Amino acid sequence: MRKTLALLTAVWLSSIPTAWSQELEPRRWSHVPVDSNYFSLAYAKTDGDIFFDPVLKIEDGTVAQHTAIASYLRSFDFFGKTARFDIRLPYQFARWEGLLDGKPASVKREGPGDPRLRLSVNFLGAPALKGEAFRAYRRTHTTNTIAGAALAVTLPLGYYREDKLLNLGANRFVIRPQTGVVHTRGPWSYELTGSVLFFTDNNAFLNGSRREQDPLYVVQGHVVRTFQHGIWASLSAGYDRGGRSRIDGEIKDDTRSDFLYAISAGMPVTASSSIKAAWARGRTREEVGSDTDNIAVAWSWKF
Repeated sequence: MRKTLALLTAVWLSSIPTAWSQELEPRRWSHVPVDSNYFSLAYAKTDGDIFFDPVLKIEDGTVAQHTAIASYLRSFDFFGKTARFDIRLPYQFARWEGLLDGKPASVKREGPGDPRLRLSVNFLGAPALKGEAFRAYRRTHTTNTIAGAALAVTLPLGYYREDKLLNLGANRFVIRPQTGVVHTRGPWSYELTGSVLFFTDNNAFLNGSRREQDPLYVVQGHVVRTFQHGIWASLSAGYDRGGRSRIDGEIKDDTRSDFLYAISAGMPVTASSSIKAAWARGRTREEVGSDTDNIAVAWSWKF
């Protein structure tokens, strides 16, 4: 019984859904000039409540997480289409608190999170252009539709110890195919993205246990308004469902169902740099899960 309790606790504490984990990110399919490089630094803060199965006797669960992210993106010509490759490297500090059998308990972790790689291709409406040719195309195509496909892979390189209940890394690969479309009409853009997250098994989940997880299905939409001088703002919403897990072959009643929404805005600072700020909220649709509030700021440099 004690082992089962620990395993169930680990499942819920190590899979907290937030807007950042679902990458509720607008403008991911935007047309950009090829042969461009972008480097960015970001900071995100997450606070939330965690709701456990009553049999676990854990009450008033909360999480506070701070994440620093360094990112690099490179755009390039892929058989005449605009493609991009990017990598994200997170570093995190997290603290979990709650009442266990009516007594206060807490734990904290600090270290690298799991890095993520992503390769995307805009196969419709975004020809590979640069310089004046790119600017001329954008001036003459104020109404257009872009469609793309991508593959993102999260690598199991973050902080992880088999003998610990809570970790920053997941000790497994996450493979995420994506497809998206964005329609632009003057200053307005409407974006829709669908993703499926496939999880490899974690064979060192806790003291030699094996964790399996079903695919998680995600859909998100964004409405973006562009203003003068490169300023933009967006409203976003997303929904995910699935991800039920099995521990040593035993099916757990932990299907995820989360609704997320966000607002974000960005503006140029210089000819080659810009800043972005975002606020996002995630709310579980199940009795067991988590509710989170998130804020983030980022600085990007093009070179």
